[in-house]
Amino acid sequence: MEANTGTAPHTPSADSASPSRALATEAVHAGRDDLADMGLHAPPIDLSTTYPSRDSRGEAARIDAFAAEGLVDDGPPVYARLGNPTVARFETALARLEGTESAVAFASGMAALTAVLLVRGSARLRHVVAVRPLYGCSDHLLSAGLVGTEVTWVDPEGIADAIRPDTGLVMVESPANPTLAELDLAEVARACGTVPLLADNTFATPVLQRPAESGARLVLHSATKYLGGHGDVLGGVVACDEELARGLRQVRFATGGVLHPLAGYLLLRGLSTLPVRVRAASANAAELARRLAADPRVERVHYPRMGGAMVAFEVRGDPHGVIAGVRLITPAVSLGSVDSLIQHPASISHRVVDVEDRRSAGVSDRLLRMSCGLEDVDDLWRDLDRALGPAPVTIPARAGVQRQVLRGAARGRTATANRPASRRGGR
Repeated sequence: MEANTGTAPHTPSADSASPSRALATEAVHAGRDDLADMGLHAPPIDLSTTYPSRDSRGEAARIDAFAAEGLVDDGPPVYARLGNPTVARFETALARLEGTESAVAFASGMAALTAVLLVRGSARLRHVVAVRPLYGCSDHLLSAGLVGTEVTWVDPEGIADAIRPDTGLVMVESPANPTLAELDLAEVARACGTVPLLADNTFATPVLQRPAESGARLVLHSATKYLGGHGDVLGGVVACDEELARGLRQVRFATGGVLHPLAGYLLLRGLSTLPVRVRAASANAAELARRLAADPRVERVHYPRMGGAMVAFEVRGDPHGVIAGVRLITPAVSLGSVDSLIQHPASISHRVVDVEDRRSAGVSDRLLRMSCGLEDVDDLWRDLDRALGPAPVTIPARAGVQRQVLRGAARGRTATANRPASRRGGR
């Protein structure tokens, strides 16, 4: 693995940041614009933990500037916790895709959110206004007050009234995890007034929406998901203006939630195929949503108006049976990989949320969340169809009692409904 020529963090040039470049072009070239001049094609991976320098006065000046204001210049980063050239390339690229001045990468999405809360809390702005549903661990971090926050949960219409003098942040997720509910981010941003809006854009990615264009000041990603795209890297990132980025860098340096250089390399590589992957997976998801909506074994289907690769659906039968029954689809938490994954939010991703809060946010016990990958859609449907099991068919019975017969069930093995309790063992 070759170290970067010079150890200065990568920064974009004015020419490379041209607004005329399309998203697909930026996905391929952002963060890599200097490679040809360096005689390189693939970005180098800088694994250094420390950076030698005989100019100790210069190092002291850079550390002073960073400690005071979070400023990062073009000099060597001194120590890997302060900065890394490979990670900086990913940050440059993600900021370009989201249309923000800066981006700051972390070891995970939760580390990124924690840093945001710590930055706002350090300014004595510990109150957060939030809209459910959010990712379960985000909900838990806010509700448990683990980093000194106090949260007020509201419907979108109640954001403005919930803001207090000590409110440091409004947090939303759209499309939301796991119900895929969508918010009008521009309307939410107007309700925030001068309070920064943090929008979790993990599900949509900058391919489907750029929250900064609607007024969000911070855009959060669990980079583990679509940005990486292959289920082999853990990371988080916040795209924001440079003023907020400086504070986030200081928290990252102080708390140590840094992104490993190899993860930075993998995430930068993942961005290059992000538009192609999201669009292909979204086509699969839209078709599966259509088939699920017409299936009698499915009570309700949730699919965003903007599209996307996520589908949520509530089954009439046992959701755990579906998880146990898939063979092609991977029964696992997480999302955004090239292979399709399915999970039961009430058991895993949102288990840490209070059961009543979970249900009131629309996360029912029969809800399944599926991240559609790049497989053939007919193969995915065959696997889902088999896992969903036989479909109930309601036929008339004598004395006005209805009986459900399982389509395709073995002879003599029918399920019945509406029987008197004594006939069902009293349970």
